[in-house]
Amino acid sequence: MAKVTRDDVARLAGTSTAVVSYVINNGPRPVAPATRERVLAAIKELGYRPDRVAQAMASRRTDLIGMIVPDARQPFFAEMAHAVEQAAADRGKMVLVGNSDYLDEREVHYLRAFLGMRVSGLILVSQGPSETAAVEIDAWDARVVLLHRRPEAIEDVAVVTDDVSGAQLATSHLLDHGHAYVACLGGTEETPAVGDPVSDHVEGWRRAMDEAGRSTEGRLFQAPYNRYDAYQVALRLLDGPDRPPAIVCATDDQAIGVLRAARELRIDVPGGLAVAGFDDVKEAGLTDPPLTTVASDRQAMARAAVDLVLDDGLRVAGSRRERLKLFPSRLVIRRSCGCD
Repeated sequence: MAKVTRDDVARLAGTSTAVVSYVINNGPRPVAPATRERVLAAIKELGYRPDRVAQAMASRRTDLIGMIVPDARQPFFAEMAHAVEQAAADRGKMVLVGNSDYLDEREVHYLRAFLGMRVSGLILVSQGPSETAAVEIDAWDARVVLLHRRPEAIEDVAVVTDDVSGAQLATSHLLDHGHAYVACLGGTEETPAVGDPVSDHVEGWRRAMDEAGRSTEGRLFQAPYNRYDAYQVALRLLDGPDRPPAIVCATDDQAIGVLRAARELRIDVPGGLAVAGFDDVKEAGLTDPPLTTVASDRQAMARAAVDLVLDDGLRVAGSRRERLKLFPSRLVIRRSCGCD
């Protein structure tokens, strides 16, 4: 059976192949409703399926968006990837996701793979791109949008949360409950890189403590971002002689680990320990007690990232400030902080 072509569709619909293309691709030119209906009816009758490979070869772009995340097993990154997928689908695109596992070489591997596939653009949720990654992006002249983190090595447009203000809100709220001080569960590095959200969370905690006249000396603790390792850190911290009265965590996953450790040690939350997290993953409302946390509009951020990576004029000249889309944080109050 001969393969159905776009010419066949055009003949049956009584129009040009260009109009058929406009209908299939939703542009770039408008098509009259009656003509569109004829084209769609012809496509259905003939069983025509567009050759996406041929289209990609002709345009040197596919209908794909590449997305690189550190670890899609973590709830925050999984929810962000899902939001990006939804936003991309609304624009007629599909998303390919790669996990860097917090390794520079894995990140560069996916950069090369996705850019080599001629994706329409790349959304990068990075652990902090290396110089190699930056060189790779420049070499391909790629459409890249940084999401969640704005590392110094790459100057592309970034869509981020106001992490400093969010952590400051959470810490101040815990202090308002009358605690002598608030400890902070940060990341795995004593001095995180500039532009790292966890670094901003720690900075927000410091600012709130300084404004309240409380010392931060010896009250910042390192912990991996996932709940399982954070649980082990929390067991040691909470079972020691200097157990803090309140803890603000850099991620909700860490906070969930802290809640599990507190339960195992029979420490009442929030009576004996107040806890706050950051990210407002869906599970935060189901913990026992429900977790006070900091939220941002992930759906709006995902839409902004997809729109930026697909729209013309992404790589325009401008200052770093002009190339930064900053979304506000808000405090989500639940019972883990001591509120009813």
